[in-house]
Amino acid sequence: MEQYYLEIQEEETGRRIDRFLSEQFPEYSRSFWQKLIKEEKISVNGKPIKSNYKTNRKDQIQVVIPEPEILEIEPENIPLDILYEDDDLLIVNKPKGMVVHPSAGHPNHTLVNALLYHCQGNLSGINGMIRPGIVHRIDQDTTGSLVVCKNDFAHHHLAGQLKVHSITRKYRAIVHGVMKEEEGTVNQPIGRHPMDRKKMTINLKNGKEAVTHYRVLDRFRNFTYIECQLETGRTHQIRVHMSSIHHPILGDEIYGPAKSPYHLQGQTLHAMVLGFHHPRTEKYLEVSAPLPEYFEKLLKILPR
Repeated sequence: MEQYYLEIQEEETGRRIDRFLSEQFPEYSRSFWQKLIKEEKISVNGKPIKSNYKTNRKDQIQVVIPEPEILEIEPENIPLDILYEDDDLLIVNKPKGMVVHPSAGHPNHTLVNALLYHCQGNLSGINGMIRPGIVHRIDQDTTGSLVVCKNDFAHHHLAGQLKVHSITRKYRAIVHGVMKEEEGTVNQPIGRHPMDRKKMTINLKNGKEAVTHYRVLDRFRNFTYIECQLETGRTHQIRVHMSSIHHPILGDEIYGPAKSPYHLQGQTLHAMVLGFHHPRTEKYLEVSAPLPEYFEKLLKILPR
């Protein structure tokens, strides 16, 4: 069991309690919080409340999260866009809105559920039963290339390449503002935000090394289309780094403006190119995931 104590700040007043909690703890869904509220595991100022309760300044919220149940992950016949596959690994083009692996807030309909069905359970076990085959992750609303390992041999090999930053990872993004320079590098350590659990931030004292290279592909009246290449792979790295130089990613409601003028589902961020040395053959393998349809349409309608 985990317990947390939160105090509502001025800018957090007037929020539905279930929505507020899902933003503070993004690993859990609103339905998860509604269930805990119904079970009276959430109290405000010492009293149980309902899901439609609106927060007030200086409310004292006590959160009790019970021990997680053992998840039985079921294979699900969910179509996969496979960019490459052999006996050791496969590379999938993850769609927007798909969570990579199950969690308390997302127990099914994840990429792992689809992989268990497609691979008939033949996935590496290094990361346990919740994340079989998963070497690295991309955010729920980020699209694009993700490598999955079918055995521990391949997993160990690719994890080693990730550790020494030898894997090629190039992303496409649309950011707010018009970048003046043609290219640049953000070299700032990233760590957990001290006040907001849902966010990462530039953390000079306790953060881990994070390096992102970027270059301009096209400019619009209010936005810039860029390519980002990762040296490291910290949580939310590109999103945090672009926000830190005052060019947050379009559609990113956590690190950018709260509302998007284009009714987007999350950030316009796509993991396009993924390249590495194949664990079995040692030959360099590189794939490119095509831009999703919504991204292509957006590039056509942005005013110049």
